[in-house]
Amino acid sequence: MPELPDVEGFRRVLAAHTGEPIERVTVRDAGVLRGVGARRLDAALRGRRFGAPRRHGKRLLAPVGGPVLMLHFGMTGSLTWHPADEPRHRHDRVVWRLPGGELRYRDMRKLQGVRLLKDEAQAEDVLGALGPDASEVSRGELAALLAGRRARLKSVLLDQSAIAGLGNLLADEICWRARVRPLRAARELDDAEGAALHRAMRRVLRDSIEAGRVPPRGTWLTGVRDEPGAACPRCGTALARGRASGRTTVWCPHCQP
Repeated sequence: MPELPDVEGFRRVLAAHTGEPIERVTVRDAGVLRGVGARRLDAALRGRRFGAPRRHGKRLLAPVGGPVLMLHFGMTGSLTWHPADEPRHRHDRVVWRLPGGELRYRDMRKLQGVRLLKDEAQAEDVLGALGPDASEVSRGELAALLAGRRARLKSVLLDQSAIAGLGNLLADEICWRARVRPLRAARELDDAEGAALHRAMRRVLRDSIEAGRVPPRGTWLTGVRDEPGAACPRCGTALARGRASGRTTVWCPHCQP
């Protein structure tokens, strides 16, 4: 599932084509369009140039000379660059043709999709429903977000209105590195645990953004969590599993008491 590091990677793909004119937009499956039809999307974008894209949480935004294109990747979305003559994948839903090739929005499950916002003001209104970007949250902001929250820690981390950008893998990895059990009530964390959580979040996001994904390294929880009989990479204890906000949650009973 695309999380903040993946979307940052998609932003880099789009940024490489800043200033290039859009020759046409081909909508191969209108099921990913949100609030705009295929013809209007093509008419609104054809001949315009992509401005510098930006990311907030899991949302990717690109100004196109007034309107703003917003991409949300859901569970299975991606944005990739291809030569124009490369055969398209059956899950390529929207294609932007540029002079040197094509940007392709691919999504198997179509849970989110593509929006066309009229201007930056509308984009800010949409983003206003989200919390601060996880890569920019300060230690004090994180402490304030957790204070008084009855919900489980992982549920708060996954709540996009609280912190934007974290998904299932990142949340578990951050809690494991901070040695905090993800099923604890968020308000139970003391100052030292909150500081450890913030340090872990910064470190995990930094390394994941560099890799363009949550890396499945053997020294990370992410790298072993799906193995049969998975054990903690740090202490060797068998990993525990539960549910938080409907998501499979993995932790080490020894390292995260």
